[in-house]
Amino acid sequence: MRELLAPFSDPAAVARYAEGPPRFVPGFADLHRMTGLLLSERAPADARVLVLGAGGGLELKALARMHPGWTFDGVDPAPQMLELAQQTLGPLAPRARLHEGLIDIAPDGPFDAATSLLTLHFLAADERVRTAREIRRRLRPGAPFVAAHSSFPQSEAERRLWLKRYAAFALGAGADPAQTEKMRAAVEAHLNLYSPEQDEAILREAGFSDVSLFYAAFTWRGWVAYA
Repeated sequence: MRELLAPFSDPAAVARYAEGPPRFVPGFADLHRMTGLLLSERAPADARVLVLGAGGGLELKALARMHPGWTFDGVDPAPQMLELAQQTLGPLAPRARLHEGLIDIAPDGPFDAATSLLTLHFLAADERVRTAREIRRRLRPGAPFVAAHSSFPQSEAERRLWLKRYAAFALGAGADPAQTEKMRAAVEAHLNLYSPEQDEAILREAGFSDVSLFYAAFTWRGWVAYA
């Protein structure tokens, strides 16, 4: 856990966090818009939404702006990132309760929808299944869940090629070359990377149904599924 939290505990890195995702995740803002749209297909106007990996507050802020009647429970293990989420939300903060910890710390719900964006790739397969299962347990029957994280073909040659493209996209978006290489190496060394087929199987093993791919952008994939 210390290794997992290290990048999110450095004050300088936390202060720069909001600059990172738009440079490293193609279509980052549109990913938030698509997430809000997919959740709203089944979530009511006054939905209660569970957000796993809420640190930083970027998706919380985007969803809160899109859907003024929604309230949120955000979960994240990094206290510094939760503080940043509180700041990011600003006047929207009263609509979100923030919880420090892993999925087990989340309220039991029932929730009308849930998200996990740029988060599950930190977890090994068994823990990913367990976490997804715990999210599903907290959802109303039929409620939507959107997950998006690093997921791409994992043969040695394909992995090397796609990580090269990941870095090239970030450089083209204005990322610092040294920081980009550091991020590429960290992804290769520390993230639990699986193919899209494996990630879909994990969601099904956790009990979700109608798993559908809606987002694919270089090394990133996103799915919507239902409890």
